[in-house]
Amino acid sequence: MQLEKSLKLHCLGFVDNSEFYHIFVFCIISIILAIVLVAASLIVAPQPSDGEKLSAYECGFDPFDDSRNQFDVRFYLVAILFIIFDLEIAFLFPFIVNLSTQSVLSLGAVFLFLTILTIGFVYEWKKDALEWE
Repeated sequence: MQLEKSLKLHCLGFVDNSEFYHIFVFCIISIILAIVLVAASLIVAPQPSDGEKLSAYECGFDPFDDSRNQFDVRFYLVAILFIIFDLEIAFLFPFIVNLSTQSVLSLGAVFLFLTILTIGFVYEWKKDALEWE
């Protein structure tokens, strides 16, 4: 009887959302706080008033070339490799934490994952993609 009543109320759009009230209040307070802090930093922070603040700041002199020079592709390759192996650790960490409760099938899946990553790494190594000239 209770199930029929709850299904009928749910289908009509009457759902008890009291458990989500605290999350809603938290989101509203977070949005208001973010707006207040940004507005306060715009009001209180000193604004650039002279040309000295807008001048070159890294080494004290103007740049030699255009800042939109092309980077070598190897730079991006090394960055992507870092991200891949960083994500590998992020995927392996939960498995290692729960190693005692894992089944043989999940162990096989992890070894397959590591094998695919190792094959890709060896392929890039053989193609001299990791060499920096």
